[in-house]
Amino acid sequence: MRIHHTAISTPNLARLVAFYEQLFGFAVVREFAWPRGVAMINGVIGLPDCAARAAMLRRGDSMLELFEFSHPAPAPQAADRPACDHGFAHICFLVDDVEKEQARCEAAGMRFHSPAQRTQDLAFTYGRDPDGNVVELLQLLQRDHPFAVGAT
Repeated sequence: MRIHHTAISTPNLARLVAFYEQLFGFAVVREFAWPRGVAMINGVIGLPDCAARAAMLRRGDSMLELFEFSHPAPAPQAADRPACDHGFAHICFLVDDVEKEQARCEAAGMRFHSPAQRTQDLAFTYGRDPDGNVVELLQLLQRDHPFAVGAT
């Protein structure tokens, strides 16, 4: 198991994408969005009737996932929030078998928002660490998936 990506929620997706592209050399590998009412996403993320735009960025083996939620309305974050305050949306671990890993984590006491969900090319679920931070388990179902670390 290894870390796949870190996610950040932002009030301005374009601004944050530009920041990480220009300042740190990240490149967008995929942009995506979902409208309100997608039950699978609502269940995994643990937000009723959520909607967002997002971008996955890569620099070498490092990936960032940036979200701009349009619903529900996010609480604003202070521009100079102390480093000890909450901020990142989740950490993601790339796994070989998402259902097996979810069962292993549940046996250790980890809470999940829903059973693992599958799309055409991904299997994933969100759970919580002991402090309530979101941890994603992600399985890439296609070897050449754009989210594969090391892919170009």
